[in-house]
Amino acid sequence: MSPNRQSARLTHLGEFQLIQSIPRQLTTQGCQPTVGTGDDAAVFAPSPKEQVVISTDLLVEEIHFTRKTATLFDIGYKAAAANLSDLAAMGATPTGIFVAIALPPSLTHHDWQEFYRGLATPCRPLKVRLLGGDTSSSPNSLFIAITIIGQVHPKHILTREGAKVGDLIYVSGTLGDSAAGLTYLKKYNHPPQPSTLSKAMSFLVQRHLKPTPKISLGQLLASQPYASSAMDLSDGLSGDLAHLCRQSRVGALILSNHIPMSEQLQRYAKRVRTNPLDWSLHGGEDYELLFTIPPQSQRAFQKMAKKRRIPVTQIGTIQPKRFGIRIEYDEQRHEKLAPKSYEHFSP
Repeated sequence: MSPNRQSARLTHLGEFQLIQSIPRQLTTQGCQPTVGTGDDAAVFAPSPKEQVVISTDLLVEEIHFTRKTATLFDIGYKAAAANLSDLAAMGATPTGIFVAIALPPSLTHHDWQEFYRGLATPCRPLKVRLLGGDTSSSPNSLFIAITIIGQVHPKHILTREGAKVGDLIYVSGTLGDSAAGLTYLKKYNHPPQPSTLSKAMSFLVQRHLKPTPKISLGQLLASQPYASSAMDLSDGLSGDLAHLCRQSRVGALILSNHIPMSEQLQRYAKRVRTNPLDWSLHGGEDYELLFTIPPQSQRAFQKMAKKRRIPVTQIGTIQPKRFGIRIEYDEQRHEKLAPKSYEHFSP
């Protein structure tokens, strides 16, 4: 690394350049991963018939969450769901989690119990067990580090780097709901009571606070040679699509009128005079899956997704790298789709 880059402030590097600059000594010694840094999770092979999938997340108060908009139950739930989503993006079956948490003295024993009750809620139906962790004190803020482990067959691993020119770009569910829900919650100085919310606003708020990791879809995509690449939508479609294209060395064309948006999102956007497409493209934290399907697999995949009642939508196509990443508003108007998703250490 050059002296100028060594002395550069983190705000000048940005989150993803920072990750790419991890010392090579830490990434080349010891056990060699099947899938390493740069994807949703790492994959190790203890035997030819079994691969272990591991992912970790660090959640920092006032960066990833705030107690002004979320209860301790909500924070625990989302911490687990975000990590489960990483394994869904790899086609893996989650088996256990480790939790390291640093607690400020302002929290109560009830808060502590509510956090773990929330953490257990999305894990219990998937039979994911708490395997250990660490607990510490913190002067002011809440810090949470989750490590999740799972397993996957060697031939059934989904990654970000397999997309090919001509592949069809898909997403699950609807996009932008979480961002709209957060926009609404920011009006409050404390989490609102569910009974005070309208049905539509409750839907958007719950989509933000309690996302559903798409484990079944990930396993479906990996069970047959359906998907050529996949990742979860945590940073927003514009940012995550850029990650996938970078890993696969391709471009993409997104059709704006194909992006799935809920009725609740569109009604709320109209009410607050916001373009709902902005939330759907850049909002983040939907924890849906973004994936690519070769044209020859489309019919079989859509038939199976319909049979399992998993909502999926084709939103574009993979293009040559020189095409870049563009969005089509109509047949006459294409624009570059610049990533506007959240990035740590950005100016």
